[in-house]
Amino acid sequence: MGLSDDPFTFQATKDGRLRISRGLNVVTVLGGQRAEKLLQALSAAEDIDAQQQLLARATGNYRRGNVNAKLQGGS
Repeated sequence: MGLSDDPFTFQATKDGRLRISRGLNVVTVLGGQRAEKLLQALSAAEDIDAQQQLLARATGNYRRGNVNAKLQGGS
C-alpha cells in the first residue's frame, strides 16, 4: 500500500500548528518554524505526489526504495 492508496492529509490550525493525519489517525502535530516551513513547501510543491513525499518525511514515515531489498537480503 503506497501513498496514493493511503494518502496523508494536513490541516493548519488557528494557533499556527500543522496537524498531519493518515486515515483516521493524527500521525503528528508540528508547531513553530517546522510548521511554517512545511506549509510553505507544501504550497510550492509541484503536485500531490510531491506533497505526499513532504508529509511522509515530516512524519518519519519515509523509506527509500532500497530499504526493503536490504531487509530481504538483497543488494
